[in-house]
Amino acid sequence: MNRRNFLTLTGTFTGGTLLLPSFLHAFGTQSNLVIGEQCLVFIQLNGGNDGLNTFIPYDNPLYYDFRSKIALSKNEIVSKNNGMGFHPALKDFATMQQNGDLSIIQNVGYPEPNRSHFRSQEIWQTGSKSNEYLNEGWLGRYLDIQCNENQPTAGINLDAIDNLALKGNEPNAITVKDPNRFKIRKNGDDEVALSSNPQLDFVRKIANSVTEGSEEIQKALTKSTSEINYPKTKLAANLEWIARLIKGNLNSKVYYTSQNGYDTHDNQLAIHQRNLTELNDAVFSFYSDLKKANLLQNVTIVVFSEFGRRVKDNGNGTDHGTAAPLFIIGGMNDGKVLGENPNLSDLDNGDLKYNIDFRSVYATLLQNKMQFNPNQIGITNLPLKGLFT
Repeated sequence: MNRRNFLTLTGTFTGGTLLLPSFLHAFGTQSNLVIGEQCLVFIQLNGGNDGLNTFIPYDNPLYYDFRSKIALSKNEIVSKNNGMGFHPALKDFATMQQNGDLSIIQNVGYPEPNRSHFRSQEIWQTGSKSNEYLNEGWLGRYLDIQCNENQPTAGINLDAIDNLALKGNEPNAITVKDPNRFKIRKNGDDEVALSSNPQLDFVRKIANSVTEGSEEIQKALTKSTSEINYPKTKLAANLEWIARLIKGNLNSKVYYTSQNGYDTHDNQLAIHQRNLTELNDAVFSFYSDLKKANLLQNVTIVVFSEFGRRVKDNGNGTDHGTAAPLFIIGGMNDGKVLGENPNLSDLDNGDLKYNIDFRSVYATLLQNKMQFNPNQIGITNLPLKGLFT
């Protein structure tokens, strides 16, 4: 059995309850992770979000020429400025920007883009080149170096499946589907049978990490409550849990969650409206919760997708494209729009040309928020200027 299968066996809480062999409960103790106050929260929009209908170049006539079936009219667009404006569903994103708490990075992508969902997500999650294949995620590599010893709650993934971005050589991150049901069954029933192979020590380390991680999560939850009412959606529930863990002083460095449904080949206007409304309401609740707790300056929220969509519509939707905007909320960002407006008259075979490499965003987050040299994990792109105060 390989390491990935072991991780799935012992570290992923898709059902909320972990079964561990009793002999694995005796391995060591660990104190809370304390490596500074800053943390990063990633919200991944799965499926390829249509950036041109999210932050919209309403003042460019080519936008309406290319998108005769799905373009949003100028009078619908929110917070118009410098030729760009938000989809009407993102009215609270506009409010956050007006408050100086949201920055937009335009035309984010990478050279030789890949239009496969799986591969492009893998590129974003590992920080690799388009023709390079890495086994560990960029955040997993960061946590391997940042954590002096195994820290089971250094990274928290709120999802039903593991996330490659957090995979490292050490189990410094765990996946949790429902923190409220995150517990250990300590009796001997239904024990997992393990063979005595060379990777047993690694399994023991994972099992010990999961046990300790569960305890730390429960401690954090007992010390926090929700200060506001969140919407009744899956994304909002995940962000509410993250807010409670942050307020409960779990001191994790990285939180990760996702929202599905952005592969809008057909019926895009209705689907995109629904998804962006869910995103807007969930993120604004999270933002308001952190702000009320006076924690927004310590939390940097990153909203991104694996690629954008084609510039020209396909009649009722859009197909896989390349570059798209990325949003940064909180963390004392400068509330700016970085990068030029999308150039619709200079396309690459019908796609937007990227202007800002996503790894430059990663380099900025690591250097400015984590006080970490991105070169240590193989990210050599220069950080962006003007993103943070």
